[in-house]
Amino acid sequence: MNEREDSSEKQDRLVEGVDYYFEGGLMVLTAAFLRKRGYCCGNGCRHCPYPKEDQRRNSSSSL
Repeated sequence: MNEREDSSEKQDRLVEGVDYYFEGGLMVLTAAFLRKRGYCCGNGCRHCPYPKEDQRRNSSSSL
């Protein structure tokens, strides 16, 4: 593996306690990770940093 691949791989790795944590056996993504990802997925993530109207717009549910 060359230096560029190694650097890219390190950026893609999630860090427990920074990007996520476990609660009740489930992985919970942090607001820091969700902001870094750059968009709202519309799944109602607990720590979603995006405005509620963006969360509804991106949701595939018709609730």
